[in-house]
Amino acid sequence: MTVTVVGDIMLGRGVSDVAQAAGDPSAPLRPMAGRLARADITVGNLESTLSSYGPARQGDDSFAAPPAVVAGLRTAGFDVLSLANNHTGDYGPRALVETVRRVRAGGIAPVGAGRDRAAAWRPVVVEQAGVRVGFVAFNAIGETYRPGTDSPGAASLRMSPRTGPLRPSELRRLQQRVRALATHTDAVLVLPHWGDQYTHEPVPDQRRVGRALLDAGATIVVGGHPHWVQDVQRHRGRFVVHSLGNFVFDMDFMTETQQGIVLDLTLRGGELVRTRLTPYVIGTDFAPRPVRGVTAGEILADIDGRDLLPR
Repeated sequence: MTVTVVGDIMLGRGVSDVAQAAGDPSAPLRPMAGRLARADITVGNLESTLSSYGPARQGDDSFAAPPAVVAGLRTAGFDVLSLANNHTGDYGPRALVETVRRVRAGGIAPVGAGRDRAAAWRPVVVEQAGVRVGFVAFNAIGETYRPGTDSPGAASLRMSPRTGPLRPSELRRLQQRVRALATHTDAVLVLPHWGDQYTHEPVPDQRRVGRALLDAGATIVVGGHPHWVQDVQRHRGRFVVHSLGNFVFDMDFMTETQQGIVLDLTLRGGELVRTRLTPYVIGTDFAPRPVRGVTAGEILADIDGRDLLPR
């Protein structure tokens, strides 16, 4: 069975303006919708709320997308969306809870945020082709509030460069969650929101936490937030893909923020037996489109460990 993973999806701000002008709030998803929908499970990080009920907490960097985009995300094949990021809380607790509700009502499983700590940390399990795949997500960047026993938020881990220092007790609890999920699934994907923006190089805490997650039983770790493609780390035959880059975003001020990679995983039983990397470029309409030739080579060159991935 196949799992397709993409990077950061932001459908508000400039993206929303262009899409609305085209008469389709989900227009940036259309060029690659068929390709994504062919996977048994398709996963991404939704870095915009679906509600602007409260005041914008990050000024012009507060991201709210029209709720109508959920239908477009579903048409594009998305089965799981991580909400564990630093923008899920941009419009306050009520908007966060409403975003979770709207994603779920649209037929997509949200992971990494919720109305309280238990809901935010609750994993998602998707069964396809007789294989049970578990997902857990966390935010290490801050800005979105940490959930409490009775208050909404995003599942969170303190680590550098934004919220550290890394606390061993928090990392052990995260490892326990991954171990528990691995006991009743065939494969586990961990989706962290971490690292430093605008760099191809993971910070040391990413490598440390990535190793710990693989040791705890994660099949693969696939991160986001840097907005650039980052390196792949190999550990005991498994992999940490530190960042796939932006998938849909209005960061048109530098080349690297308009580049990314779609990661296709093939699982047999619960083992990762094959991967495929598809580089793309985000156009002036903020839609990603696959590229080949020299441009593709330049994007893949950002992953020093790409030859370590199983074929």
